[in-house]
Amino acid sequence: MSQPISSFINKYFLHFNAASLVDAANGYTEQLNGGGKMLVTLAGAMSTAELGKILAEMIRQDKVHMISCTGANLEEDVMNLVAHDHYKRIPNYRELTAEQERELLDQGLNRVTDTCIPEEEAFRRIQSKIYKRWKEAEMAGKRFLPHEYLYQLLKNGDLKEFYQIDPADSWMVAAAEKNLPIIVPGWEDSTLGNIFASYCIKGELQSGTVKSGIEYMTFLADWYVKNSGGKGVGFFQIGGGIAGDFPICVVPMLYQDLEYENIPFWSYFCQISDSTTSYGSYSGAVPNEKITWGKLDADTPKFIIESDATIVAPLIFAHVLGW
Repeated sequence: MSQPISSFINKYFLHFNAASLVDAANGYTEQLNGGGKMLVTLAGAMSTAELGKILAEMIRQDKVHMISCTGANLEEDVMNLVAHDHYKRIPNYRELTAEQERELLDQGLNRVTDTCIPEEEAFRRIQSKIYKRWKEAEMAGKRFLPHEYLYQLLKNGDLKEFYQIDPADSWMVAAAEKNLPIIVPGWEDSTLGNIFASYCIKGELQSGTVKSGIEYMTFLADWYVKNSGGKGVGFFQIGGGIAGDFPICVVPMLYQDLEYENIPFWSYFCQISDSTTSYGSYSGAVPNEKITWGKLDADTPKFIIESDATIVAPLIFAHVLGW
């Protein structure tokens, strides 16, 4: 089978960050081939960067077994699905004046680096549909996690009339079809989280209708215990922040705080980050520091790639997929 991307990477990515990319990709494949699982974390603006085009295939081919993401990445993949034609690219974003930025706001365009998300088409199309799901759950005395409400929209076709990209390029569609476990720490720090809070302030919804971050941790703890046997669970971290910091703590919590016995460490670790390693910089800390926190073991395969995740992650995924 032709493997043009993998062959190119193997031939030319020989040193420094390039070599780390190859080592991390090979380690990812070894983790899966050994029967292990992989958790992938999404920080930054990966969904707006359309990582879903390849992440969806990773999910479909069972090369991702859980995702931890920010609330922004959770919703922005769906926003791209329903409003892609209305997005506006700003290639000269580095040259914008404050006045030009304000003009974008006045046009209802919220900028994420070189891409503007159209507020009316993206946020509002989802808002009316998800509000109905929130309200129906509350009236029935039910509660769900944030991602489960979006799964309901996607599985029931609530948004199909708005689709503007091939749904095969949406990682959330792929995840919903697989019922992939997702954790979304700090979901409140997202557009839909803010919208939900506004309904609570207005007295239209109760805050408990959407389950909390603590319930995400208990959900993760149960999943980890059930899936960490054998080769164990690997940890593939894109960026830093809460999407990575939250789930990696489940291991020390299980064996230190809950005093469970025989809880294995994460069995693989890779972080893609352009955060410069420095004392006090948690996202830029080297993996070895995580040993002292009871997250990784001394012999856990560890990789750090100091580069742009929008370049590195698709290449690693292509290598893992054998492309």
